[in-house]
Amino acid sequence: MKTEALSLKSFKEMDYLAVKKYSLPIELMMENAGLQLARLTSYKVSKESKITIGVGNGNNGGGGLVAARRLAAWGYDVYLDLAVPVTKNLPKVQLKRALLFGAKEGTPAHTDIWIDAYLGFSQHLPLSQIFLEKIDLANASATHRISLDIPTGISIDTSKPMFQANTVLTLAAPKKILDVLPAETDIFVADIGIPKEVYKKFGIKMPKFFEEQVLKT
Repeated sequence: MKTEALSLKSFKEMDYLAVKKYSLPIELMMENAGLQLARLTSYKVSKESKITIGVGNGNNGGGGLVAARRLAAWGYDVYLDLAVPVTKNLPKVQLKRALLFGAKEGTPAHTDIWIDAYLGFSQHLPLSQIFLEKIDLANASATHRISLDIPTGISIDTSKPMFQANTVLTLAAPKKILDVLPAETDIFVADIGIPKEVYKKFGIKMPKFFEEQVLKT
């Protein structure tokens, strides 16, 4: 994907501006992100597939839980790999909803899709031991791997442990950090509701979002 991209610092500022100036609630952006993730995942699976969604305790985990709820509602077999206790308010609400809709806690013996919603753009390196163990398990599995926003552990130092995503659904805009990924990684952009005027402020065009991208692949 060759297009304009933002640093993680600029994306944090974009996210903040959308909330403060345009009253775009974090929960709504989380809902939008999760819906786009669920739709993208549905392109990759059949109704017989087992889907594992790795979840952390932040907003990225909340997006993964929205996707879990949507996929379970559509009849998919969804499992939640809860890396840490989910205690923050928004992810906690999303976890309750996902479980009510039929998502299951735990990881199956075999999974067809492993979704990385462990950590988002605010992740700090080095990763803690629990996240290192999770990405090691995922990377060793014979499964298609999808990261929400940016892969857990991503760094300009590509020798560091990282979730080895086959597909990335990055939020709102391309990220410069994704340039370190292998050329064969599919990168799509999710529309989370940020208005065109915000993109102009950051000097980039509103990108083509994943559904339009998918139709051209």
